[in-house]
Amino acid sequence: MNKYIERLYNSGNKSRRKILGLMSGTSLDGLDIALCDIQYHGQQTLVRVERFTTVEYDVEFRLAIQQVFARRDVDLQEVTLLNGWVADCHAALINQTLNKWQVDPETIDCIASHGQTIFHCPKEQHGLPDYGNGTLQIGDGDRLATATGIITLSDFRQKHIAAGGEGAPLAVYGDYLVFGSETENRVLLNIGGIANFTWLPAGQQATDVFSTDIGPGNTILDAFVSKHFSHLRYDKNGEIAKRGTVNEALLNELLRFEFFDAPVPKTTGPEVFNLEYLHQSRLHSQTLTLPTEDVVATLTAFTAKAIANGIVDAVQTSMDTTVYLSGGGVHNPTLTSAIQADLPANFTLKNLAELGIDPDAKEALLFAILANETLAGSPCFKDNRYGIPETTMGKISLP
Repeated sequence: MNKYIERLYNSGNKSRRKILGLMSGTSLDGLDIALCDIQYHGQQTLVRVERFTTVEYDVEFRLAIQQVFARRDVDLQEVTLLNGWVADCHAALINQTLNKWQVDPETIDCIASHGQTIFHCPKEQHGLPDYGNGTLQIGDGDRLATATGIITLSDFRQKHIAAGGEGAPLAVYGDYLVFGSETENRVLLNIGGIANFTWLPAGQQATDVFSTDIGPGNTILDAFVSKHFSHLRYDKNGEIAKRGTVNEALLNELLRFEFFDAPVPKTTGPEVFNLEYLHQSRLHSQTLTLPTEDVVATLTAFTAKAIANGIVDAVQTSMDTTVYLSGGGVHNPTLTSAIQADLPANFTLKNLAELGIDPDAKEALLFAILANETLAGSPCFKDNRYGIPETTMGKISLP
């Protein structure tokens, strides 16, 4: 038997696995690396993040991805070459990190790699009747496995689409298995480039659980700040927004979009919510001369209101509910304060750290959980609200 097939078989039979979860989001701030200790599988899953870091990307990496990110007119050769190059970059960061942590790669059962999304296009977005849902993440799993010597699972979103989903959001699976409560209604809110949440009503009835995108997180805000404020990639601590004034005309125009009225679950991306979206909204609201600080303040208010409205409209509960926050947005107090102010009194906003998980590590952890389900041979999330058959996700690459 091939030694890696044997290792894969043995990993699946163990009650405890070490999985290295990787996440590279649309904000392009860096590679999240989470060394996860995972016991059992399914609803018996127990997880602990042993080590976590975000290794910041250099300017060369960011510029390379930005050349193809969320754009329809890209050079095919460039995309092809980037697929391997991103994997090589990620492998180098992994090897450096494991060496720094003094962790032997031989002790790790597998890598769970999200890859780098460069385009996301559900059929409701592209509108082409002969095609279904589509999404593309680069960072080849074979290159990653070969360069690290660790069995690698990647391309999780493709299986979701193959089974009838839109490829996003996938947070529902890990959220359901790890963060549900018998006594507390929970919303697991992640604010990355795009904002999404999982609804986990008390009692853990799978038919009531769902996850959905609800609009922009940091994507337009970061893009605007990067363009108009030199040497800044985002509004650190919401300081720029605090100096500005929310413009109601622009805010109302930003919120006037059919996506917000579409039923859940739904998915979107920076292909829709981008600087062109902002420009068109400023045109229609006659706010092209608005000071930049006011635009940042309005974009922050837009993100907060879209999130709050999305949660309230989708969950529709008058019961006490706790919203646990993760992702880059957790570090923007101006944004988080605005979200709490826009939510009804029965919703309380808390940091995911209160559940014992670093909010920055959550997405990397979630993909480690998906990999664990695949290794354990237990298709997860039976009887889900999506109507998607039981499935395991992640293509397996051997070193």
